[in-house]
Amino acid sequence: MASISAIGPPSKPVPPSPTPPATRRNGAARSQSPQRPRATLRPRLSLPSSGSSVPAIRGKDYGKSKMRYPDYTETDSGLQYKDLRVGDGPTPKAGETVVVDWDGYTIGYYGRIFEARNKTKGGSFEGNDKDFFKFKIGSQEVIPAFEEAVAGMALGGVRRIIVPPELGYPENDYNKSSPKPTTFSGQRALDFVLRNQGLIDKTLLFDIELLKIIQS
Repeated sequence: MASISAIGPPSKPVPPSPTPPATRRNGAARSQSPQRPRATLRPRLSLPSSGSSVPAIRGKDYGKSKMRYPDYTETDSGLQYKDLRVGDGPTPKAGETVVVDWDGYTIGYYGRIFEARNKTKGGSFEGNDKDFFKFKIGSQEVIPAFEEAVAGMALGGVRRIIVPPELGYPENDYNKSSPKPTTFSGQRALDFVLRNQGLIDKTLLFDIELLKIIQS
């Protein structure tokens, strides 16, 4: 869907893909074992490595160097993405409104979740549009990585993206651009990472499902 940036040969072992951690939904702890509705969305993958068996989040240089994941496609902008499910519908055009479901993780800081939508992934779109997040393609309502990812998806697809800080929230403030966490705990988790200048890796991970395209 996009060209792969030129990257020099790694001097250390190439890191495997990141894994969203177990989360809580509806007040109950989610098990680490696969959940039926999410099984195809969240394959168990190991956290990125800093070149040894120690995850980057425990290393001394996390946040200092960019991780490159071999099973992801990297675009010219620096966005890395993987299609967990390729859609079979149309691709949204500029000016059209898209309805999406999404999850978000602070992948660079202990994989903490800041948004976990309590929706069944993988099924057909049901319910009112207001239950999900929507925005207009080309309107710059969302962070650059989010718009780039969705603009390249087909209806019904699910895409996982790794977002470097330069494609994330402007001025490290989630209030300046969407998508925004919908809970206080999620807002606090994301804000903590974004506002700790130079101390925490601000790389984020999103899972996005394109549910509906509304023509202008």
